[in-house]
Amino acid sequence: MKSDEEPMDEPTGEFPAAGTDEPRVTITGATPAGDLVDDLPTVDPTTLLPHWTEAPTGQVPIVVAREAAAADDPWSQIPAPAWREGEADWVAHEEQFDTSMLAGAERTETARPWEFDVGDDVTAAPVEAEEPEWFEPERPEPAAPVGRTRRRPSANPLAGRAVRQAPQTSSVARAVLTGVLLAVVVFAFFIAGPLPLTALVIVVLAVASGEAFAGFRSVGAHPATVLGLVAVMTLGVAVYNKGLGAVGPVTVLLVVLGFVWYMSAERTIDVLDGLGVTVFVYAWVGVFGAYAVALLSPSTFADRHGLAYLFGAVVIVIGNDTGALFTGRWFGKHPLSAKLSPNKTVEGLVGGTVLALVFGALIVPLVSPWTLTRGLEFAVVLSIVAPLGDLFESMVKRTLGVKDLGRLLPGHGGLLDRIDGLLFALPAAYYLLHVLSMH
Repeated sequence: MKSDEEPMDEPTGEFPAAGTDEPRVTITGATPAGDLVDDLPTVDPTTLLPHWTEAPTGQVPIVVAREAAAADDPWSQIPAPAWREGEADWVAHEEQFDTSMLAGAERTETARPWEFDVGDDVTAAPVEAEEPEWFEPERPEPAAPVGRTRRRPSANPLAGRAVRQAPQTSSVARAVLTGVLLAVVVFAFFIAGPLPLTALVIVVLAVASGEAFAGFRSVGAHPATVLGLVAVMTLGVAVYNKGLGAVGPVTVLLVVLGFVWYMSAERTIDVLDGLGVTVFVYAWVGVFGAYAVALLSPSTFADRHGLAYLFGAVVIVIGNDTGALFTGRWFGKHPLSAKLSPNKTVEGLVGGTVLALVFGALIVPLVSPWTLTRGLEFAVVLSIVAPLGDLFESMVKRTLGVKDLGRLLPGHGGLLDRIDGLLFALPAAYYLLHVLSMH
């Protein structure tokens, strides 16, 4: 810069007026802006943003419209960053982000980017993770524990179950001796008449139900045992007096009273581990077993024929169980259901059916009003149904992880282990009698 006059005095903060001779400052090489207007490049009006006073065009930036432009924009296929803090966050995004690409050759697939293995020759100072002062999440108080018997779903829900082996002291001789003594007691009650036999049936069903309830309690379930036992015995008495029509009212009372039972409990109990188990055992043992009482009820069959029909059903089931036991021990090679009961074999099933047919043809017709034809017909049907009841109890025991549900009968387990096939055979026999019009 240069000055037209001598050095200026101290600035006053005011600009000289135009046309005066006051000192001025000029910039050498400066060109007036008006001289450059003609040299500006031509601007395409279509690329200019609309004036703020004009109506909106509806266009949005490509960042907002990325989903619509995914086909033309390959960057849109890359997942957006996600904040992962807990284990669940990694599980939720495991398909989007593979942490193994941040790991070395010796790291596992489950390693996290912030986890590193420190060698023996390296001394690493422990690092204590601290929460930022500005982040203090509120942690709710833990809820009261609820007893559950079920586990998380898996490919094999029965994996690791029923691993307990049978007692080594059991033997075939002990089982046979127990079976003979049990048969003598039962047939003595048959001779005594319908009423004493009904009392025996109700007691047996109550004990068997108690064994089932104890099995479920052993794995953490909470059945209403007292309520269930009362319901089973009440059902037996009601069916003897009123027939099978009493099943409905007793079942409704059990469900309603069971709801009140658990509603007034001191702590919360899983409904399936409580009321569900109670109703299940009641239906399995109480309702199925009530068909024996229905056969003995004087309102069902006249002239004590129900007593004879129940006798025939019990004899056929005993023949089926006995034939399956010995044939399976001697010749069994092919499991009937390896997942539920490896000891039950196809050869045992065939042997049980053969002996059941023999009992149905030779022993059952000795009692009136049975005939040879009816005995064979029942033997065929019950030889199919009784093994299903045996397999059903095996399924329950395997789910609970026990070998036997009781120890009352040496060599046999509990009463429920002995009558499992009969429970399924009783309803089949009852309805088959009506189908064949054997009144």
